[in-house]
Amino acid sequence: MNNLILLAVCFLAGMLLRRSGRMPLSAPAVLNSFIINVSLPALTLLSIHGMQLTSGALLPASMPWLHFALAAAFFLMVGRVMKLPRATVGALILTGGMGNTSFLGLPMIEAFYGKAGLGYGIMVDQFGSFMVLSTLGITVAGFYSDGAPSAGAILKRIVLFPPFISLLAALLLIGVDYPSWLTAVLQRLGDTLAPLALLSVGFAFQPGHLAGNGSRLALGLGFKLILAPLILALFYVYGLGAHGFSAQIMLFEAAMPPMITAGIIASEHDIDPPLAGLMVAFGVVFSFVTLPLWRLVLGGL
Repeated sequence: MNNLILLAVCFLAGMLLRRSGRMPLSAPAVLNSFIINVSLPALTLLSIHGMQLTSGALLPASMPWLHFALAAAFFLMVGRVMKLPRATVGALILTGGMGNTSFLGLPMIEAFYGKAGLGYGIMVDQFGSFMVLSTLGITVAGFYSDGAPSAGAILKRIVLFPPFISLLAALLLIGVDYPSWLTAVLQRLGDTLAPLALLSVGFAFQPGHLAGNGSRLALGLGFKLILAPLILALFYVYGLGAHGFSAQIMLFEAAMPPMITAGIIASEHDIDPPLAGLMVAFGVVFSFVTLPLWRLVLGGL
């Protein structure tokens, strides 16, 4: 509950700072740059390093990959039918295809399922969401920002993406003990991600952006909060026979609102920043209604 209060306070603080004029309008760009280049790599180095790579992590970790593929297929199809702008499709794929499985997901799991569910949530987040963000997410961002980059350009963008570099380093360093001072430094830097991200989202949030974006926002959040979790639940439960506590946690994570970092990447690459910001902000708000309902639905697994 403390984590949820922290997120709400930081989001509201960002809104108030914008209204007060105490921070320059360029503040979100600076905050986002720090998050991508410092906070997220530090958190990755710390979190992945402590994970156990076991076969039991494969099923939960597969969900974010399938979720992203489902979002790409859905929004590409709907984009053609509705003749949506290219940037809009890119923003919807990024924010509709990746969930907030860590900063909102883990506190929600603890609130609804207890601490026993956190291990499964971490598997989904670290082996799934983080890796999707560092590979497919940055690939889509490069494609929709640069037009049609070459395979070499996409590969270069992935390889030079700081969270991806830290992901590889963390995997290579599994089994190597960090010195206590390094663990402490990474912990402090990683802890800045959630508050700075919500502060940035709150600062950049402008309800006026709803004008002209209402239908697109409804489309994106309808998919992310309702349709995608439903399709994934049908696939895993009836297609793969997934049941029990771990399946509940995995599918509960699938119902999380858009990943904050995905919205930041969309803004960093100038991929319909207003819509990306709305998806993240309103997604968090609406999830406080949809997640309890999903908890009831998934309780029978």
